[in-house]
Amino acid sequence: MTYLVTGAAGFIGAAVARQLLDRGERVVGIDDLNNYYPVQLKRDRLATLAHPNFTFAHVDIADNAALTAALAPHAITHIVHLAAQAGVRYSITNPHAYVQSNLVGQVNMLEYARRLDGLVSMSYASSSSVYGGNVKQPFAEDDRVDAPISLYAATKKADELMGNVYAHLYRLPLTGLRFFTVYGPWGRPDMALWLFTNAILKGEPIRVFNNGDMRRDFTYIDDIVAGVLAVTDAPPADDGATPPHRVYNIGNNKPEQLLRMIDVLEDAIGVKAIRQLEPMQPGDVPATYADITTIQRDHGFAPTTPIEVGIPRFVEWFRGYHARS
Repeated sequence: MTYLVTGAAGFIGAAVARQLLDRGERVVGIDDLNNYYPVQLKRDRLATLAHPNFTFAHVDIADNAALTAALAPHAITHIVHLAAQAGVRYSITNPHAYVQSNLVGQVNMLEYARRLDGLVSMSYASSSSVYGGNVKQPFAEDDRVDAPISLYAATKKADELMGNVYAHLYRLPLTGLRFFTVYGPWGRPDMALWLFTNAILKGEPIRVFNNGDMRRDFTYIDDIVAGVLAVTDAPPADDGATPPHRVYNIGNNKPEQLLRMIDVLEDAIGVKAIRQLEPMQPGDVPATYADITTIQRDHGFAPTTPIEVGIPRFVEWFRGYHARS
């Protein structure tokens, strides 16, 4: 079997590809290596994937001709589609990047998938951002998600709708995953944990939005990878009546106060942060909390990493990575 991982130079994509290689699979990785954050970090992630069973192609999923040509030599059986333009705040100032990657790119991947012979499954990245300003907690998959408060969230909900259409029309086995605040080694520099760690080590203030009155369902990367592979390897069955399309929350099922996260981070670093309290940012939400009952029932998903374990692991990696750099 051959797994295609889009966004293979990204945080989650590289971790998924690494786990697939460790278990002996053939992996084709693609990524456009854009400059949303430093490209060197993406190249360094790719360097960890050096393996005879790994093939990489530098290609943009929004370029359908280039995508088709790059994948033509490969007999793909499973698709893990993680390439996307991420970030809530960036979508306010750079909306076209989200349209190209998250909408055009999603259609291109679905079109590629429907023409494959022997496709077993396709899983793709959605986001907890689709829940928008929902006040009901925890967020469950059957909650209404038709009032997004950022363009990023709107594109991810559109991805789910397109997935349902393609599952209906072409009986594609598709699974969407609503990720909740993923963190850990090799993480993204635009995420709070990276920004806070970097600032604290430099003796600079950290920006604490909504005066710290925020909660996030921080989910460790190893738990995320376990969930992604579980749904990819066990796609929804086609009963002929409903589309073989499922959408799951994938989170830690334990929202943490932002100020508590900072406390744990300070302990891991051994330095107190200079906390600069600021108002809520446009497009942001005060809390996220994943109801994971459905993915637990269907796939046995069981996150095992609390922030007291995951954050020190990130800090250790961060220090080592920057020391090498």
